[in-house]
Amino acid sequence: MNQTLLLFDLDGTLVNSEAMILAAQAQAFAALGLPMPSRERALSIVGLSLTEAFTVLVGPEGPVDALVDVYGQTFKRQREEAKIPEPLFDGVEDVLARAFAAGHLALGIATGKSRRGVNALIGKHGWEPYFATIQTADDAPSKPHPAMVLQACAATGHAPERAIMIGDSSYDMAMACAAGARAIGVAWGFQPREALISAGAEVIAENFPHLEALITEFAA
Repeated sequence: MNQTLLLFDLDGTLVNSEAMILAAQAQAFAALGLPMPSRERALSIVGLSLTEAFTVLVGPEGPVDALVDVYGQTFKRQREEAKIPEPLFDGVEDVLARAFAAGHLALGIATGKSRRGVNALIGKHGWEPYFATIQTADDAPSKPHPAMVLQACAATGHAPERAIMIGDSSYDMAMACAAGARAIGVAWGFQPREALISAGAEVIAENFPHLEALITEFAA
């Protein structure tokens, strides 16, 4: 198959969910009587599944399960109330639409979000037709384990070397490398470019027009 599979992360890559994430974290830490981490540390775990994320933040002996429970309930309520913005980054809609229309590309998602959260986001933006495969925290081990990429490739009939992971975190880049896929980092997310390059990003997209040009180059 000559087609290329594009795998997109969500939080920090397509969706600017910073305000939602920080508000839900603050609620979870407050409920457990724990200090809220710094903004930099709080966002450094975005990309991991919730259990792994809170394990990093409070350690394996901390109240991980309780934090996950409060965070999940709070995030769901915040989305339903729609009072905290969760906008798309500028250029997302155009790039997805053109990539979907291109005959030589297939689209997928690989995210640390839950299946419920992904379905809500896709429904909100009308993205149901776009994605040939959706891999979530409910379907595979947390990034940077390669399972999400490998499962996406198996589901769509692509060899890993014909897949490109696009994300804003070191976990995305390391996952791609572990699976034998290519890795494009994005400059507008939650982790510094140095972390992405160290984890295996071949290049960093500065904005969505640059990303679109890189996709064309990588998929040639």
